[in-house]
Amino acid sequence: MTEASHSRRELGRFLRTRRERISPDQVGLPSGPRRRTNGLRREEVAVLAGLSPTWYTYLEQARDIRPSPEVLDSLARVLQLTEDERRYMHVLVYGEVIHPEPLETDIPGNQLLKQIVNLMDASPYPVYCSNQYCDLIAWNPAATEWFDDWSLMASGEPNFLRWMLLAPAARQVLVDWESEAQDIVARWRGEVAKWPGDARISALVTEFTETSPHFRQWWNDHDVQEHRSRVRRFRHPRLGLRLLRMVVLNGPEFAPAAAIVHIPINE
Repeated sequence: MTEASHSRRELGRFLRTRRERISPDQVGLPSGPRRRTNGLRREEVAVLAGLSPTWYTYLEQARDIRPSPEVLDSLARVLQLTEDERRYMHVLVYGEVIHPEPLETDIPGNQLLKQIVNLMDASPYPVYCSNQYCDLIAWNPAATEWFDDWSLMASGEPNFLRWMLLAPAARQVLVDWESEAQDIVARWRGEVAKWPGDARISALVTEFTETSPHFRQWWNDHDVQEHRSRVRRFRHPRLGLRLLRMVVLNGPEFAPAAAIVHIPINE
């Protein structure tokens, strides 16, 4: 059995178990005394999700078809799935989550990230957190020393990519500024692909295209880079030239935001 066929079988079994757990009254359908099926019928799920009954049946039978992210989300709505379960379907079909929504947790993701940064307040090395828009959510005092005082950004909305492209301090503190800026643009392209149709992302692309010739060129080059560790060379105001390794820390509870930490390395 191939990996693809295994994933299709898992999806079919998963859909069937979730269909059998939903009672008709939960979706506004009459139960009726003659109902023999546990939960919903396939035809009912299909109609509620806007699909043909035959096509939905093929899904449960693990036929060689690939539902779109929109179809998966429609099924998640009808079957009243949790975000964890919706993400599971996306992973089975695409190997990753398309447009992840916040998980149901006892603490908001941004608040959790801020607590992580607070734990690293005493660290001499920079730590900051950003989201899919490159907005800066939180940073420790060392980030102000190694990078810049982002709280003073003129826009009033600290954004790492905007700072990287437009702030004179970025070119001053990062020895390899062009390589660093090009890298974050490529990483951002890979990230925003998960958010098709997001109006704010479209507005940011337009803004950066109009304000930065570098961004316009690199964006049109369509280079893509996954999030991974990278060595950054800094011009520190007191320590001089220093090398730090940037590491991205992801977690399902605060995705799509991430924490970025810097680790000293030997030159």
